[in-house]
Amino acid sequence: MFNNRVKISHLLTWEPAQQEVTVMGWVRTFRNNQFIALNDGSTNTNLQVVVELGQLDDAFLKRITTSAALKVTGTVIPSQGKGQKLEIKAAAIEILGDSDPEKYPLQPKKHSLEFLREKAHLRFRTNTFASVFRIRHSLAFAVHQFFNERGFLYLHTPIITASDAEGAGEMFRVTTLPFDHPPRLEDGSINFKEDFFGRSTNLTVSGQLEGELGATAFGDIYTFGPTFRAENSNTTRHLAEFWMIEPEMAFYDLEDNMNLAEAFIKYIIGYVMKHNREDIEFLAGRLAEEEKQLPADKRSELGLVEKLEFVLNNDFERITYTEAIDILLQSPAYKKKKFQYEVKWGVDMQSEHERYLVEKHFKKPVIVTNYPKDIKSFYMRLNEDNKTVAAMDILAPGIGEIVGGSQREERLDVLEARMKDMGIPADELWWYLDTRRFGTVPHAGFGLGFERMVLFVTGMSNIRDVIAFPRTPKSAEF
Repeated sequence: MFNNRVKISHLLTWEPAQQEVTVMGWVRTFRNNQFIALNDGSTNTNLQVVVELGQLDDAFLKRITTSAALKVTGTVIPSQGKGQKLEIKAAAIEILGDSDPEKYPLQPKKHSLEFLREKAHLRFRTNTFASVFRIRHSLAFAVHQFFNERGFLYLHTPIITASDAEGAGEMFRVTTLPFDHPPRLEDGSINFKEDFFGRSTNLTVSGQLEGELGATAFGDIYTFGPTFRAENSNTTRHLAEFWMIEPEMAFYDLEDNMNLAEAFIKYIIGYVMKHNREDIEFLAGRLAEEEKQLPADKRSELGLVEKLEFVLNNDFERITYTEAIDILLQSPAYKKKKFQYEVKWGVDMQSEHERYLVEKHFKKPVIVTNYPKDIKSFYMRLNEDNKTVAAMDILAPGIGEIVGGSQREERLDVLEARMKDMGIPADELWWYLDTRRFGTVPHAGFGLGFERMVLFVTGMSNIRDVIAFPRTPKSAEF
């Protein structure tokens, strides 16, 4: 059997006792025609393979280059060098794939993240991105485990949809109509009745509305899938294609919603801290080195490990939007005019405001509730003051908003009035309104941007570095 290999991460836990094994991986370095550092992606720790002098001819040795793929069979022995418990004494080496050292772009030296973004198809082979994507995998696994343990149903909501759940209009259109000569109506507008679906459709911006349909039948559901925003934002926090986790729960109010979201965040962080400690500590060291280059006042007060442990060990602060605005207005930053954006009741808080609350004032994650109705979506439950809605955002250190959610408006008459005020066509969402006509119940839900959570857990500073193939304005390579 060809693939009888032992993964390096598993092998490194063994006690060396002359075991015969086969390992496969890619060469990181080859020193003195004797010592191969082999890596198979299962860990950042390389396995040392020892080649006896004279065992291989010169022509073969010259093919053992950085990123060449090898199959090595040999004996596990105690290591003679420092920093490793064991190594393999090679009995046979097979080159599965050559790598031309003159052309391979990732030589064994430090590369900038900007350079690696241009080589996104190869950047997984670096320690930084190997750690990031192993952590991303664990976070995704923990998401499903959390909800499964609590009896939630995983619902696949459509990627192609005719509704705009956010009412923002920043959508990618899906069509099979010809661009040069689309069919038109008498008034000159495009005749979408001749399109594939017989109507105008787009890539989804959220699975929430469909999720609510599931929640009003199954009780508790969650979605976890790709979402799309045609927003021309070239920032370190925005992507055109990203993944969202959106649970929806019947018989929940705003407090229930906050409790679940906080428990969820702590659970998935705790899972990674337990199962990816080596990767977390590697990225923590990388972040510490990076921050040494910053002025003292720009450095984080906590290291990556300490930040994650702080989130796990402390209750999130809970304040209303009105209290948040009061704190900002009384802050030294506001009085010294250090905020770029306006602060007053009714504005949508910007990232600088959110980060001030989290990083400077409370120094821990914050849940802000009861936002002005005029800056929130139509489906959020109107509070008794008729000025605010039962919304909640969770703000995290380093990135600001990481979760947005609300208790949903379950009262048909109030929902219809809100939709009318905000110009949302009720006839297009008749199916959504049916959940309020037939057995309506209090219910709530939230959305968590998965890449922002990966950013937070890994300490990376650019969202393009935590998704395998980032889709951004003017960029859709690979």
